[in-house]
Formats: sequence, C-alpha cells, structure tokens
Amino acid sequence: MQSQIYDVVVVGAGAAGLSAALVLGRARRRIAVVDAGEPRNAPAARMQGFLSRDGMAPDELLAAGRAEVAGYGVDLIGGRVAGIDTGFSVRLSDGRVLKARRILVATGVRDELPDIPGVRERWGRDLLHCPYCHGWEVRDQALGVLGTRPGSVEHALLVRQWSHDVVYFAHTGALADAERTRLEAVGIPVVPGEVARLVVEDDRLAGVELADGRVVARSAVFIRPGNTPHPGDLLAGLDCAVDAAGFPVVDATGRTTAVGVWAAGNAVDPRAQVITSAGAGSAAAIAINADLVHEDVAAASPASSAANEGA
Repeated sequence: MQSQIYDVVVVGAGAAGLSAALVLGRARRRIAVVDAGEPRNAPAARMQGFLSRDGMAPDELLAAGRAEVAGYGVDLIGGRVAGIDTGFSVRLSDGRVLKARRILVATGVRDELPDIPGVRERWGRDLLHCPYCHGWEVRDQALGVLGTRPGSVEHALLVRQWSHDVVYFAHTGALADAERTRLEAVGIPVVPGEVARLVVEDDRLAGVELADGRVVARSAVFIRPGNTPHPGDLLAGLDCAVDAAGFPVVDATGRTTAVGVWAAGNAVDPRAQVITSAGAGSAAAIAINADLVHEDVAAASPASSAANEGA
C-alpha cells in the first residue's frame, strides 16, 4: 500500500466537501477528496433554493464543483474510506492509504424510510421530505403527509404553507389530542388506518392505499425520514463526541472534539440544504487552514528548531 501525505483529506464530495476543497485548494494546500459516488439527493431531478443555481440537476452541480476544484490541483479519488487511524492514515477499501494532517468528514446522512411498497421507488420524485426543496413544485396540489416518526405533525403543519389541500395519514402512530387539534385548526384532516402502499399510475403518484382498501387520491406525499450519519463509524472511530442521535458535536466552524478533525454538511446537520452545506464546508476549510498555519508557524519557530536539534 502506497502512502501519500496531504494537508487535508476530505471524505465526501457533496456540496460541503467540494466547497471545502475549493477553499483549501485556493489556499495552496495539498488536498485529496475521497468519494464513493452516492450523493443523498441523487434521486431528485432538480436542486432548489440554491441562489444562482435554482433548478439545476444535482449531478450537474457536483460535476461543475469537481471541475472547479480539480483546477486548483485537488486530487479527486474515487473510492470508499474503510477507516481512519490515529495519526490520520486514511484507509480506502481497495487497500490504498492516504496520510493527512487534518481530516474533514462530509459523508452526508442516510435517510431511513418506512418499509411500505412504493416508498423507495418514489423517493425524491413525488415522495418528498423537504417542503423548502420541493414545496413550490407541488404547490396547490393534493398533498399528503405520512406520519411515521415524532415530529410528523409539525411537518404537516409546515407543508400546509404550500397547499390548502393537505391530509395527514396517521399510519401506525397515535395522535395526541393537542396534535389533532392543531391539525384541525388549519384544515388538515386526519386519515386513520395503516398505509399499505403508494398507488402509482403512468409513473406518477396517484394516491395512498390504506390497509382496508381505501384509496386517498394524492399527487405528492411528504415524509419526515429518520436520519443516521453516513457512515457514522468514521467519526466514532476517531473518538469524536456525538449527540444522542449519533451526530458529531461540533463548534461553529465544524471542529469536532477530536484534535484535527472537522465535520460539515449533512454529516453534522441532516436538515441542512445544499446551499447550507456548501457554506458549512467553506467555514470549515477556513478554520482548518488557520489551524494548519498555526502549526506551520510553531514548527518554524526558533524554540521548535532548537528542540529538534537537541533531540
């Protein structure tokens, strides 16, 4: 296995990772970005809410970002990181090893979806999660919100902003009286009964079928998925402190509790949009470069030189 020494190895080439690589490349740092090619928003046809790039296909944004960072000498490495050892030896699944002075984890998040027929097939198309990302495109249509997790009622109240025709599918969850009252207050009826499947006609969502055979016509359904870090074991292996949900505890720049390790984007905040993740990557890159400058200055100081000569 051959080792290469980089100032920073960025794990993940989404908006956060590429944004960080761009800043660090322009700062004349030696950077490697390792990516397995599994972006979270791959199922979506369009990326919304990114100023100047609204409506762009997600893969087009990533292709443009990769071309930009490559222009600054950043090494783009296809592959999966199997582990990161103490001292920042980054082990790839194919046996390659990259040595780094600092690490930025930008691996995104894994969305956990309910095991309901049609859910995975329609994910990112007309089964949606973020109304800020997709609400405009389905405005004033017949919408549903699938109650699968705590917070689903809040999600329905938010979706109501985009349409007057919203129903809440209780599915297998129980509604508190206060939740039912809030839904009724804004005109969101509750549909009782377990959801059996999503009904698809001509490659479009047509409705939601319940276990008793009822079908409620809907043109789009929102869901609040569960989220887990993707993959979470990289940060755990570096002894980074994590919160109750398994996400790393970071400061405003993305610095984790492990020395020399940063995290940004959905790897930290599953609700971060593409533009938010890009900004977090930029902030992390600036903090990482400052940290490296301090280390370089300390290494070049007379006291450090004298200590090395004495050793």
